[in-house]
Amino acid sequence: MTVEPFRAISVSRLAHQLKAEGRSIIHMEFGQPSTGAPAAAIARAHQVLDADAMGYWESPDLRARIARLYDDRYGVTVDPDRILLTCGASPALVLALSTLFTPGDRIALARPGYVAYRNTLHALHLTPVEIACGADTRFQLTADQLRALDPAPAGIIIASPANPTGTIIPDAELAAIAQVCRERGIAIVSDEIYHGLSYVGPTPSMLQFAPETVVINSFSKYWSMAGWRLGWLLVPPNRVEAARAYIGNMFLTPPSLSQHAGLVAMDAVEELEGHIQTYARNRQLMLDALPALGLRKIAPPDGAFYIWADIGHLTDDSVTFCEQLLRDTGVATAPGVDFDPVDGRRFIRFSFAVSTPEVEEALNRIRPWFAARG
Repeated sequence: MTVEPFRAISVSRLAHQLKAEGRSIIHMEFGQPSTGAPAAAIARAHQVLDADAMGYWESPDLRARIARLYDDRYGVTVDPDRILLTCGASPALVLALSTLFTPGDRIALARPGYVAYRNTLHALHLTPVEIACGADTRFQLTADQLRALDPAPAGIIIASPANPTGTIIPDAELAAIAQVCRERGIAIVSDEIYHGLSYVGPTPSMLQFAPETVVINSFSKYWSMAGWRLGWLLVPPNRVEAARAYIGNMFLTPPSLSQHAGLVAMDAVEELEGHIQTYARNRQLMLDALPALGLRKIAPPDGAFYIWADIGHLTDDSVTFCEQLLRDTGVATAPGVDFDPVDGRRFIRFSFAVSTPEVEEALNRIRPWFAARG
């Protein structure tokens, strides 16, 4: 089965090449916080390195702390035994799909959506059923669209906040999606990796509406620990044994050091909330500046740290557009075709997870570039 490349990686490769040649580069192509892990987590990692040889291990304390997060954030009681620790969200996605589905199953998802959903489905010999989602549905899959699919898919992948748009599915729509899935026997995979990063109020978990949901999450975004490769998968009680069989054979355990640090990071609330204040400033700078650049059609960035911008008045080749923007200004962005192979040719994605001075400098660089293109 052919798996398409992640084209933002080629843009990033070019960015690093230009940087090696002495160019000043601002990386807005990946959804990667520019901040590091919380200070207390780093301090804990130093202590562990000096005292523990480490090995294959799954921290019961970390699983219990994650279970408490669901109670604190959503009012949902979760047995820690349902939580499987993973090397980030990517293995959790593989585990979720492998545990729930068999080759040939049809899985519905929104288009645009995270590139790895489609490509991982292909790699596992599952069939993506991509539903075109535009501004009229806030670039999110709806219950009505799901109800209209014939035949019903075996499962759906939802993401709220979403990548690449940052849009959040309202509570009422999540409840309606859950109801359709119950009626039609559709399994739900909810990618909640951007939870905690919201500019419009609390973000509900799909667990609040469908307790049998399989949930993916990670320390990479809110906890600013992308390089530590730590995440988790939350599965229903009747799926725990099967999921553990897969994880034991394919991935073993996440790094012990990361688990020690992650446990401490979960209580670094003041520092982490400070990151969100930075993202909020960056978001507002982008929203204020982009219309003057001619980028007036953007998805509502309710959460995460992305701007999904329509550049259809300038190009129908987002890959070439991003490469030229990078060469001319030193600002790296992600081509929309990664996230939407049909309409993404006329979109790009900015990540504002960099520092505020970097956002300001990026805008200063791209203003004359866009102005020259009308």
